[in-house]
Amino acid sequence: MSSSRAHETVGADLDETDRLLLARLGSDGRASYAEIGLQVNLSATAVRRRIDRLRARGVVRGFTVVLDPSVLGWQTEAFVEVYCRERTAPEEILASLRQFPEVVAAWTVTGDPDALVHLRAVDMRHLEAVIERIRREPGVQRSRSSVVLSQLIG
Repeated sequence: MSSSRAHETVGADLDETDRLLLARLGSDGRASYAEIGLQVNLSATAVRRRIDRLRARGVVRGFTVVLDPSVLGWQTEAFVEVYCRERTAPEEILASLRQFPEVVAAWTVTGDPDALVHLRAVDMRHLEAVIERIRREPGVQRSRSSVVLSQLIG
């Protein structure tokens, strides 16, 4: 079964309770099983079993901390196109970018760049240092950056 077909099958297997549970986890990954249970009408034990099952199926791949860049004073923002050497797998790009807390999001994309990276930093000096560190990563050949002036939508 292809990867996309496998994802379609998993999504079709989720019931409404699973979807509510996942929505709650998505909004607060630190919520206790008891707190989630109150919202989805299950016991804490039943919530834990469902989350364990979802993890085993690969629906939940992990838990992470999401930093608020504005609280950290990271007001400078940029989008960086990353161009990699031939045969650099998306997993390698991901492993490289995960080490940078300044990376807000990253995507593989069509077209000339291999990835598009959203960065937040304190100031231009901080932003420049992060971009230079990314450029020194194995597999990265070059980058092209666009600094955000103002946000129009979102």
